[in-house]
Amino acid sequence: MTDAELLAGVRGGDPLAERALYDQHVDRVYRLAHRMSGDETLARDFTQDAFVRAFERIHDFRGDSSLATWLHAIAVNVILNGLKKVTRIRRREEGMDELPDVVDAAPRAEPDLKHRLHSAIDALPTGYRTVFVMHDVEGYTHEEIAAALGIESGTSKAQLSRARGKLREALAEFAGAWAS
Repeated sequence: MTDAELLAGVRGGDPLAERALYDQHVDRVYRLAHRMSGDETLARDFTQDAFVRAFERIHDFRGDSSLATWLHAIAVNVILNGLKKVTRIRRREEGMDELPDVVDAAPRAEPDLKHRLHSAIDALPTGYRTVFVMHDVEGYTHEEIAAALGIESGTSKAQLSRARGKLREALAEFAGAWAS
């Protein structure tokens, strides 16, 4: 089905069209949610919330961008808002006795590059991480990212560049392993 046929069916209340739209986009939305949250349960919740919101607002879709871009813009907003909520809840739950001591003076080297890469990505500021995941992991163009996040494509490019720089710094000790 084309986007126009899907939209007509969904707007007309056709459950088969709703299912087709969901099936067509759920994998990409889930991957985005999982990469941004780093948590399978949260990713499922965010994916479900994104589709609920999209179906509630399907009549607001004007066609200024592709249906996929519009849907992923909704997903990014749901994910970012959800992550903020989770962070607030976790901070409140953290008791004074559970707070970590002063940081160790001696940094510990992490031999596992994959784990270190995930940690470095998670440590990026939210904007950098979002653009990095959308562009370098999910394959969105800067124009699609700009439309989804409501920013300029130049801002997307700048955030991606800064994200890559921070990742290079965080993973510098592994640079020799890639040289061969």
